[in-house]
Amino acid sequence: MDKTDFASLVGGDRATIWHPYSAVGSDTPLFPVVSARGVRLTLADGRELIDGMASWWCVIHGYNHPVLNRAILDQTGDMAHVMFGGITHPPAVRLAEKLVTITPDGLDLVFFADSGSVAVEVALKMAIQYWHSLGQPHKRRFVALRSGYHGDTLHAMSVCDPVSGMHSLFNDVLPKQYFAPAPQGGFDGPPSGADIGALEDLFAAHAEELAGLILEPVVQGAGGMRFYPPAYLRAARELCDRHGVLLIADEIATGFGRTGKLFACEHAQISPDILCLGKALTGGYMTMAATLTTRAVGQTISQGEPGVFMHGPTFMANALACAVSLSSIDLLLESDWQGNVARIERGLRLGLAGCAHMPHVTDVRVLGAIGVVELTHPVDMKTVQPMFVEQGVWVRPFGRLVYLMPPFVMDDKDLATLTAAVTRVVAHLNVDGERCLPAGG
Repeated sequence: MDKTDFASLVGGDRATIWHPYSAVGSDTPLFPVVSARGVRLTLADGRELIDGMASWWCVIHGYNHPVLNRAILDQTGDMAHVMFGGITHPPAVRLAEKLVTITPDGLDLVFFADSGSVAVEVALKMAIQYWHSLGQPHKRRFVALRSGYHGDTLHAMSVCDPVSGMHSLFNDVLPKQYFAPAPQGGFDGPPSGADIGALEDLFAAHAEELAGLILEPVVQGAGGMRFYPPAYLRAARELCDRHGVLLIADEIATGFGRTGKLFACEHAQISPDILCLGKALTGGYMTMAATLTTRAVGQTISQGEPGVFMHGPTFMANALACAVSLSSIDLLLESDWQGNVARIERGLRLGLAGCAHMPHVTDVRVLGAIGVVELTHPVDMKTVQPMFVEQGVWVRPFGRLVYLMPPFVMDDKDLATLTAAVTRVVAHLNVDGERCLPAGG
């Protein structure tokens, strides 16, 4: 495509499309992508970008993978979709069996959903209906963690941080929940006794009305890319058991190897009562999520009123999505994914270390295939995003965070190019008022 085609795509987009977290009429730069392969995105003008985001953390095998392409093509030959009410199909059964096998012990039932946010909605509804079935309908509120993020649908928003969770506009209409302090200490540090004590105090004061505790195990994602000690997660599991509260683990961002364990709960060697999965489930090929729970939760709901779980998406267990998810999981487990994630972790630590002493950087942290450079002030997306593109990489900062979550197949050379680009861009930023802007900008 030439420059005219590039401009035409951008113009058509601005006239008709409303992008995520954006304003109508915004002049924030857009970059049309016409193809993707491996770890590279090809723009409409022919430029190639090394992708440091794995398309919001889900493309763990890279783009256009022949094995995943074949899984979709083969399934299309049989059927793309069929309703899931009163019907089942081989990809759904095999995928459910696989998820039950690889997830933490005790999660024996799989409810398929459309997206991560919907998986969280399903989890919250399961918890509420579980207690209703036990004759305790007053247990319908939740404890969540400050700096947590669980999605953009209505009930999911209610368990995101009400201040930093992007949803403060809706606080007056959301269900009211309880929030524990964001755990401190980092991944390698000891858990804070004050943090555990604050969580215990919430349980002691409100256990009679609590349906569950929802948290992101070990890594808080879009709420701040924060890491916390696995021992805090173990303490949370113990407190839930002691006070009769269900534990919901949101592993939508961390599931399928991102933190160095297949599931982040494994760092603490705990099993939740309900588990939410998404993002990397399909290898980034299409939207798909799942909410897993114990047989005890499922049977309790099924034996209470109204005798069924009250949820049923139209595209539940879509056959194409199930087929590519199954293929993606097999591809992951058959690979040296642990070795690759450990290699990426080393490369991120080495490549981002130079940012640590910059005056406008407050922290550099790495865990598994996650690298974070936290700035003192938010970046100006209009000016900073093109700087990464000029460096030949795709990095999408948000707020004060410049972070990387590359595909697991990225080699050392591309990873070094990616981290060097981040270091150069961050080094070229200055604080101007309340934002980080290009020096001289």
